[in-house]
Amino acid sequence: MVNQQRLVEEFIALVQVDSETKHEAEIAKVLKERFAALGLQVEEDNSSAKSGCEGNNLLFTLPATADAQDAPTIYFTCHMDTVVPGKGVKPQVGEDGIIRSDGTTVLGSDDKAGIAAMLELVRVLEEEKIPHGIIKFVITAGEESTLLGSRNMEPGWVKADFGYAIDSNGEVGGIAVAAPFQSKVYITVKGKTAHAGVSPEKGISAITVAAKAVARMPLGRIDKETTANFGTFFASGETNIVTEKVELIGEARSLVKEKLLAQLDSMKSACESACSEMGASCEFRYELMYPGYKFDETAPHVKLVMDAAEAIGLTPNLFHSGGGSDANLFNGQGIPTVNLSVGYQAIHTVNEYIAVSDLVKVAELVVEISRKAGQATK
Repeated sequence: MVNQQRLVEEFIALVQVDSETKHEAEIAKVLKERFAALGLQVEEDNSSAKSGCEGNNLLFTLPATADAQDAPTIYFTCHMDTVVPGKGVKPQVGEDGIIRSDGTTVLGSDDKAGIAAMLELVRVLEEEKIPHGIIKFVITAGEESTLLGSRNMEPGWVKADFGYAIDSNGEVGGIAVAAPFQSKVYITVKGKTAHAGVSPEKGISAITVAAKAVARMPLGRIDKETTANFGTFFASGETNIVTEKVELIGEARSLVKEKLLAQLDSMKSACESACSEMGASCEFRYELMYPGYKFDETAPHVKLVMDAAEAIGLTPNLFHSGGGSDANLFNGQGIPTVNLSVGYQAIHTVNEYIAVSDLVKVAELVVEISRKAGQATK
């Protein structure tokens, strides 16, 4: 049985360890100590050399019990970093059973609620002598910075039959069975400089060209599976000079790869047509940040978590996410993975909170997943 007091105390302790994204050295040290004290094998990669994070990705392995040697190897994953402002978190447990910060920082339940559930899982399995197969726990750095940790993880480092990220919004029992492919888009528009007051007709305004290009692009909600957006439109210069160069950074996402590629083509075409009309030029480049994934209720790892949720009184809710997570990267490495809802609210803001009851439900769910996986065979 999940020990609520112990779980809450663990969570409270974790959120008080500073771990803003790219500054994970201290939380990584704490986690290695915590999992090692529980008897798990501790591994650490060297991803920080590429990611620029202070922390590496961590992998902890719990061996199978003697009576579940033929069970599949499963894994759970969370990230150790938080968004800013995340220094000096002062958690408060209210009489209403809600855990909040003092309002000056985020709480950090994204994703330390998942980590606390992992640690409680290990303790409950041991205390109740629950048969289980090999269970791996992957805790990544830099997830909040475009999945830096998992994107720089060596393929094949994590070996498992399937797994679960504990890192999604929504009520506990929610299962993100699909998440999009995402590409970053980089555009440079080059016009021609001239004096804006004396001879503007001799120039080609890169700002005007870029504005026309963006105006022609399908952006926002393209369809139920596809979105696109620009977040950066940069030009510098004086008002008396026709601007020669503009840089844009945007993105496109879709649950269907072919739709993503079609969206990227339409964005490129809009750029090229605007440049052609005005005598400018453009450089259009895109980079796949992470692959998408899509499952339904017939997938074995989805059915297992649905059964586990029902066994503890939760209502499974399968949904398609519009955001990416480490689950995307692990699916890209060939490990079937879905993302589980944690119940946290208002994440990435100083109003973030989580109910103690949801913290308990998440821990109960991962215990039941491990129990049912331990009863299965490869």
